[in-house]
Formats: sequence, structure tokens, C-alpha cells
Amino acid sequence: MPRIFYASFMVVALAVFLLTRWLIPRPPALRMLPWWERAALAAAAFIGGALGSKLPFVGTDPIGWLDLGTWLQDGKTIVAALIGAYLAVELTKWILDVRVKTGDTFALPLALALAIGRWGCFFNGCCYGVATTLPWGVTFRVKTAAGYQLQRCHPTQIYESLFHFMMALVLWQLMSRGLFVGQRLKIYLVAYGVYRFLTEYIRPEPAWWLGLTFYQWAAAALAAGMIAQWIAENRARPLTAAVVAEVRPAP
Repeated sequence: MPRIFYASFMVVALAVFLLTRWLIPRPPALRMLPWWERAALAAAAFIGGALGSKLPFVGTDPIGWLDLGTWLQDGKTIVAALIGAYLAVELTKWILDVRVKTGDTFALPLALALAIGRWGCFFNGCCYGVATTLPWGVTFRVKTAAGYQLQRCHPTQIYESLFHFMMALVLWQLMSRGLFVGQRLKIYLVAYGVYRFLTEYIRPEPAWWLGLTFYQWAAAALAAGMIAQWIAENRARPLTAAVVAEVRPAP
């Protein structure tokens, strides 16, 4: 039964993502792209996200890379999925020489989809936090050294669902006010990287390196990468404007 709930929420999340992205107004430059280029970017996001979400799990077992069943199991990580999807889209844009900003059309749909999808994790009984005595703790079937036991844990799935929903509201306001055009996906991913880094302290994940979990390093890399790209784009913009001014004929 939990797997049915998980699959159902994933289907609804995908439907919400596709519907929201279809309803969001697209910039003229994006609408002018050939259909096959838009399809290639969408496919890159899907494939990159799917591969990224599973790499931390199959990477712990060399044989897992060759086992199809490992790739089809529930285990996934959103942080690595977002990194994989972003890198795949950027690589595809570079190969196709697409200069159009596409992130704004993904940000709000992605936030809504993840807000829904995390409830699938909740009902599936996975991705819970550490044990807690707080009144809003939820009882989960937790795997321990002595076997499976029932424990009251932080419902980190709900925490994260609320985070993505709040970010969806923020992104909606930015769109309505015409703010941070072309950078809204970066804002969302930086915020998620910071959020995920901090909430890893209430997740039962082992330290991976320098006292931090793998997901904290991934979250830090996600946020740092987005900030670095944002800075690089801001520095390149005045240079581009200066070059255009030099080659433009005098009035």
C-alpha cells in the first residue's frame, strides 16, 4: 500500500509540473526555438535528473551500476537529481548553441512538483528524520542495528514539502512583479541548497567527509555553483554591452 501512495504522488507531481510549465508564459526568444530544441532541453532535464537521483545509491555498490533493479527502486535523492538535471540542460544548450534563458520556466513548476512529491515519501515511510520527542513527531518504521523498530521522528518530508510550497509562493511573487528575470531558478536552487544543508543535521545520514554528510556536500555544491554562475553572468553582462556599443554604428 505505501508504494501505491508513493507512485500516486509521483504521478500527480509530474502532472502538476507539466501543467504549470504549460501555463507559465514563455519569453518570446524561447517560443522561437525549434520544437526539437525545446524537446531536447526537456529530455535532458528528465534524463539528467533521473540519473543524478540514483547515482549516490548505485555508486556505493559497483555491481549496482549494472543492475537494472537498483535503478528502478524507490531510493532517490533530490539534491543530486537537481544537479544532474541542471548540468544536463546546460550541456545540451552548449551543444545546440542555445543562448536563451530557460530556468524561469522550470522554477515554479519544479517547486510545486517537489512540494507534492515529498508527501509520497511521507506515506512511503522513507526520508524521515532523526528521533524526536517534539509533539509533531511522527512514528515511522526505522531500521536499526537490532532490526526494524517504531520510533517518533522528525517528519522531514513534511518540512521539505512546506519549504518547496513557500518557495513556490515566492517565485510566483517574483514572476508577478517581474523581478529577477532569468535568475529565478538560481534563487530557488540556492535557497534549497542552504535549506537542505541545514536540515541534514536532523536526518539520520552518516558523516561522509570532514564531519558532513554526502548530501550536505552536494547541497553546498549546488548553492555555490548557482552563486558562481550568477556572479559570472553579471560580470559578463557589462562586457557584452561594451562590445555591442563599440561595433554599433554612430547615429
